[in-house]
Amino acid sequence: MITKVLSVGGSIVVPDKPDTDFLQKFIAMTRSWIEEDQNRRLILVVGGGGPARIYQQAYCEILAETNHAGDADNNEADWIGIMATRLNAQLLKAAYGKLCPQPVVYNPTAANEFTGRVLVASGWKPGFSTDNDAVLLAEQYKADTVVNLSNIEKVYTDDPRKNPDAVPLDSISWTDFRKMVGNSWTPGKNTPFDPIASKKAEELGLTVICAAGKNIDNIRAILDGKRFIGTTIKD
Repeated sequence: MITKVLSVGGSIVVPDKPDTDFLQKFIAMTRSWIEEDQNRRLILVVGGGGPARIYQQAYCEILAETNHAGDADNNEADWIGIMATRLNAQLLKAAYGKLCPQPVVYNPTAANEFTGRVLVASGWKPGFSTDNDAVLLAEQYKADTVVNLSNIEKVYTDDPRKNPDAVPLDSISWTDFRKMVGNSWTPGKNTPFDPIASKKAEELGLTVICAAGKNIDNIRAILDGKRFIGTTIKD
């Protein structure tokens, strides 16, 4: 059985509201890929996107307006973001219909037998990003690659918004990538792939591909093992 894991950034699925045009095209493409071969199955891990940002901001504003800004709790903010990932994941699960008969996976370490052709997962708990969930599901279901889809086309040597000399990379080793992103993760940290997930992926010998989430043809090329635009992280 060929199992592919796609970690889909919430900003791709729901930038402010659900991007139905993108979702129709994305689901049609992935359905086609799955149905062309009975040995193919797909795991999707979905981020929080606009709903997470909007509700977390509302939480902070409410506390500030009642003079309790100092009472803000990072765990509570995390849970709000996680609930947003669950909403987005439920939308995707419903859209795949009979291809996805199982409930949305909340805990990647307690996932059940994969009985359908598509499995959808959301965020898990505070302190863990959806990148980490994707890596844990890849381990659980013996996938060798995680495709990380976001709003960046490639990994750069530095943040291109701050450093005009930053260079896009076609490939990079886990050793060099982890030197770039560090060893700790905090909610909202701006890295191409979560440092904690990166450590686990390296330990498992996983390959991670970072690519633009809105380029449907390019995602299909990745699934087909053809030439693609993006960055491959592996040893």
